[in-house]
Amino acid sequence: MSSSKPAAKRKVDDEHRRFQDKWEKEYFFVEHRDTPTCLICAEKVAVNKEYNIRRHYSTRHAEEYAKYQRDERENRVANLKTCLLRRQDFFKKASRESDAAVEASYVVSEMIAKAGKPLTEGEFVKKCMLQAASIVCPEKKGQFSNISLSANTVAERISDLSGNIYDQLREKAKCFRAYSVALDESTDITDTAQLAIYVHGVDDNFVVMEELLTVAPMHGHTTAQEIFRQLCDAIVDVGLPWKRFAGITTDGAPSMTGRRNGLVALVQRKLEEEGVEEAIALHCIIHQQALCSKCLKFDNVMSVVVKCINHIRSRGLKHREFRAFLEEIESAYEDVLYFTKVRWLSRGNVLKRFFELRVEVKAFMEKAGMAVPVLSDPKWLMDLAFLVDITQELNVLNKKLQGQGQLVSAAYDNVRAFTTKLTLWKAQLSQTNLCHFPACKALTDAGTPFSGEKYADAIVKLQEEFDHRFADFKTHRATFQIFADPFSFDVQDAPPVLQMELIDHSELKAKFRELFTTNFNKSKYRSKLTDEHLQAILRVSTTSSLKPNVAQLCERKRCQVSGSKE
Repeated sequence: MSSSKPAAKRKVDDEHRRFQDKWEKEYFFVEHRDTPTCLICAEKVAVNKEYNIRRHYSTRHAEEYAKYQRDERENRVANLKTCLLRRQDFFKKASRESDAAVEASYVVSEMIAKAGKPLTEGEFVKKCMLQAASIVCPEKKGQFSNISLSANTVAERISDLSGNIYDQLREKAKCFRAYSVALDESTDITDTAQLAIYVHGVDDNFVVMEELLTVAPMHGHTTAQEIFRQLCDAIVDVGLPWKRFAGITTDGAPSMTGRRNGLVALVQRKLEEEGVEEAIALHCIIHQQALCSKCLKFDNVMSVVVKCINHIRSRGLKHREFRAFLEEIESAYEDVLYFTKVRWLSRGNVLKRFFELRVEVKAFMEKAGMAVPVLSDPKWLMDLAFLVDITQELNVLNKKLQGQGQLVSAAYDNVRAFTTKLTLWKAQLSQTNLCHFPACKALTDAGTPFSGEKYADAIVKLQEEFDHRFADFKTHRATFQIFADPFSFDVQDAPPVLQMELIDHSELKAKFRELFTTNFNKSKYRSKLTDEHLQAILRVSTTSSLKPNVAQLCERKRCQVSGSKE
């Protein structure tokens, strides 16, 4: 028997066959995208082999096209090439229009999510676009009709956008040198507890990222153990290691802050098991500030204000009469504002508007046969004026603490500055100096008596409340300071592991300050949403540093026209 091996099969790619220009005229073939293509029937031949191309021409087209010779044959080839290019351009145009329709669907869906509109709004938006297109550009109306904006499509698009943002977050999370989390648990309109978890991370280049990590529905008990389990799952899913966990901020609920079995205690226990340094645990600074504001009771003022506003606005006829009354006397305002207790800025805005309309409200209530005697009481009016002034200042502080990208050191500096103002205001009120209390000054200028000591005592209570509620921030004051400006920090007070570094690298002081300044100071209509769609909508609507890659998503989709009879 022969021991020789069978000859290996030849591969077409190894033969390096090339398309011959003469085939164009002889067989009506051109090379399109490296493949021989028949100009007559647009059929493709797999291999650049003359035998295959000649056979195709001979069996399919020779009988009809053999009659064309010389110039006539060349003209025929040129005409067929032109037709082929036109067909290609048509399909390219159709492809571009299809891609544009898909991209528009994503963009509009993202806008719906960010605006907090119901998913069914997409169909209404499409009707508006079609009506506008029929007037502005009727020839383009067909392209607008290809944009799919049905409720199901909008929900799918938002889910795609959310998934793309989450994928980007997972990639960015791999570069985090340290991260912290913030948790808030609240109940939606269907009485389902929703746990929102945010992550705040920083990489080696001091680029800070703050994004929604997840929204976890809690259909059962909202115990600390269950919240801790949801937190662990979210951290594992995004690929963050516990060794880089630096801090946790909560809403102050007992299940969050319990010393033994609260969420914070469970997290600290987990870090201890992982051999990680204890994390900084804080209560939400904005929530703390809002709670401090509640120590200013003044129930005698708020009860009358709320009663008058409810009387005016709770009845349609009364409300219309009041607005007509304001218009008749040419008032600077058109209406009073409703008081909403859960909105932290509401009290200050309501009180200010009521104070500005106090004379008009008094006259209207008397005209309606419901006189309010305290609206003529100078002591009550002064209480109202003081409450207006102090709540306006509290609102200013609240707004300073809001916004994405805020550092805890900067936020706490705003709180400390406010407590310093309280000390100043206490002294000024005791001396009847009302330069920072415009409402009170307006009344005293009109002859209303002012008792400074009474309101100075209220300032003292507010100051004590701030000191008590922000005690946990005060314990970390040195940490905030060394983080915000390490080169002005006293080396003797710095942690031992940083002392030598602060001394040796003092020449980096100017560079650090430049870097720090540049990088750090910068419904009821949805009650039927599924948990997945709620999370997707919140992720898309709250993202700040990440943008969904719509182009990448469009590559995976085909244009699907939503059902419309337009």
